[in-house]
Amino acid sequence: MSNTLFSLAFGVGSQNRQGAWLEVFYAQPLLNPSAELLAAVAPVLGYEGGNQAIAFSNGQALKLAEALKGVDAAQAALLTRLAESHKPLVATLLAEDAALTSTPEAYLKLHLLSHRLVKPHGVSLAGIFPLLPNVAWTNQGAVDLAELAELQLEARLKGELLEVFSVDKFPKMTDYVVPAGVRIADTARVRLGAYIGEGTTIMHEGFVNFNAGTEGPGMIEGRVSAGVFVGKGSDLGGGCSTMGTLSGGGNIVIKVGEGCLIGANAGIGIPLGDRNTVEAGLYITAGTKVNLLDENNELVKVVKARDLAGQTDLLFRRNSLNGAVECKTHKSAIELNEALHAHN
Repeated sequence: MSNTLFSLAFGVGSQNRQGAWLEVFYAQPLLNPSAELLAAVAPVLGYEGGNQAIAFSNGQALKLAEALKGVDAAQAALLTRLAESHKPLVATLLAEDAALTSTPEAYLKLHLLSHRLVKPHGVSLAGIFPLLPNVAWTNQGAVDLAELAELQLEARLKGELLEVFSVDKFPKMTDYVVPAGVRIADTARVRLGAYIGEGTTIMHEGFVNFNAGTEGPGMIEGRVSAGVFVGKGSDLGGGCSTMGTLSGGGNIVIKVGEGCLIGANAGIGIPLGDRNTVEAGLYITAGTKVNLLDENNELVKVVKARDLAGQTDLLFRRNSLNGAVECKTHKSAIELNEALHAHN
């Protein structure tokens, strides 16, 4: 057994009546925990290596807390609290950042993102969708869909209401962690697995998917799709969209640079460099034909938008007279041609 781990976390979660995991909450996930910590917990859990999710009892939680008293006081205190749980407990140990094999592993990696321990694309999420059950998220927690109707009836007979907030594979992030220094107007619009940087404001129309997020500070009033990362100081206007790797972006990683503005109801299917502006209502895909203008508004050449991906200080707009998509910059025609060739 190796004496190092990629990640470790002790969690409490929900299971259905067959004992299958529905979700797991990790209060204090660890990235690259110490060899001393691993040596202390491995004998109690019977861990012998690899990526494993190991169920443990309340009694084992107390033994783990005792083993960690002189190693990690915060984890020891957490385990003391977990020993009081009436819900199932699990320790998830990841020896390496490999493809996922269990629901507790999937939830741990989503927690690593939302706890800002790793950034989007900084952890392997291969195989995640089959491992996340489609769950009814209710005011009484996660409920297996096959058990929902019976539980709704039981609640009514008691004069209570089992309210279903959503039916989805992903829960909302704020039921698991609220990162420091953020504002989220509608918490249902940020999924667990989102990375929300300090200083980020997400207004009611904003949405952030898993494995996506913001460096912060920034204002999000549009859609940050899966795989998209928004640089510091950028503003996504109301109703705008970013094309994610799950919704038509293919393998292209869409990134918004620093100090960018995507106008209301606009959208991008290419990565933006720093200080780019996309006019309100203009959607740019990789194949969009763009008239490239110099500082005198003279046409330099017609290019595809993908040829401008990642370049700085660009303004994308639509000519209101002829409908052509134009890109204007402060650079001269010679500088523009050199920049284009450098990025081919």
